[in-house]
Amino acid sequence: MSDGTANASDELELAQSEAAIEVDSSKSAPEDRETAGPFDIVEVPTMRPYVDFGGIKVAPREGLQLRLEVDERAKRVVAVTLDFEGSLLQVQAFSAPKTTGLWHQVRSEISAQLSSQGARIEEAEGELGPELIAVSSVPAEQGGGTRTVRFVAVDGPRWMLRGVIMGAAAEDAQARAGVIELFRDMVVVRGDQPMPPSELLQLQVPAGVAQNPTGTTQA
Repeated sequence: MSDGTANASDELELAQSEAAIEVDSSKSAPEDRETAGPFDIVEVPTMRPYVDFGGIKVAPREGLQLRLEVDERAKRVVAVTLDFEGSLLQVQAFSAPKTTGLWHQVRSEISAQLSSQGARIEEAEGELGPELIAVSSVPAEQGGGTRTVRFVAVDGPRWMLRGVIMGAAAEDAQARAGVIELFRDMVVVRGDQPMPPSELLQLQVPAGVAQNPTGTTQA
């Protein structure tokens, strides 16, 4: 009886060990990230103009509108949304270990969560690396049909920049190319302070910019 219990315990430990091995902690980023972005703050000439949101800097562009997403309970900015030519790109930056990445694990977690909510999930290889595409049903009262959302991310030095693409660019390759260009023009400011992995980098309202009631600013 005790031998059987021991064997079962060994099998459980082996299964847990194999599950741990399956987690890919390598960095996910395009080979030219350091020269083509998204950039770390030390990789960018200081004279280039940016809209400074603290943990993320966004390169201005004609026709680009920026909106801050605020957690009202915590009273903090949690994301920046870029509205450009019929597409939306919502971005967040997170702290990460120096030598390993987060995107492979985070992508798996997003996939499991959205699948449990009934979304159809597909993985694709894009300019930035692996992407996650989620297609979900839209309630009849909201017009019916389906909605496509595309998740992208890049692991940089001690950070991960994640983007959620909605609107035209989620399905149209030409529109997506323009949004990816916006993403690659961004700069992440990780800072030198110790932070646990996956902690959201602090965002803020740019200095000298007054938000209108909708939280939108013109770039």
